[in-house]
Amino acid sequence: MSTVLFVCRQNAGRSQMSQALFARAAGDRHVALSAGTTPAERVHPEVVKVMRELGIDLSGRIPRLLTRELAEQADVVVTMGCGDECPFIPGKRYVDWELPDPSGQPADAVRATRDEIARRVAQLLDELDA
Repeated sequence: MSTVLFVCRQNAGRSQMSQALFARAAGDRHVALSAGTTPAERVHPEVVKVMRELGIDLSGRIPRLLTRELAEQADVVVTMGCGDECPFIPGKRYVDWELPDPSGQPADAVRATRDEIARRVAQLLDELDA
C-alpha cells in the first residue's frame, strides 16, 4: 500500500480533485492525501460543481496546510503548481503534473482539468499496482 500526497498552492482545486479521484479509483489499495502551500478557506465552487457531476461531494472539505510532517507520510508526492514552496523530503518520489488552476475558470475548462487528472490518476495507479 502506498500513500500519495497531492499538493497545489491553495488545496482548493487540483489537489482536491486528485485526492478524491485517486481515493475512489484506488479503493483500499492505496491512501490519498492532499494539502496546499497557502490553503484557501474552501474548495473552489467550480471544482465542487464539476466533481458533483461524478457523484463526488467536495463541498465539506476544508483545504489544509502542507507541512513537512504530512509530506513525510507520503511515498509519492504529486505537485501541481506550487514550485519551490513544496518541501523536498529525500527518499520520496516526486511527480509534477502541469495542470491549469481551475479557480475562476468556466465549467468546461474545469471539466477538462478534472478529466486529465482522472487519466493521470489511472496511470499512477497502474504504476503503483505493478
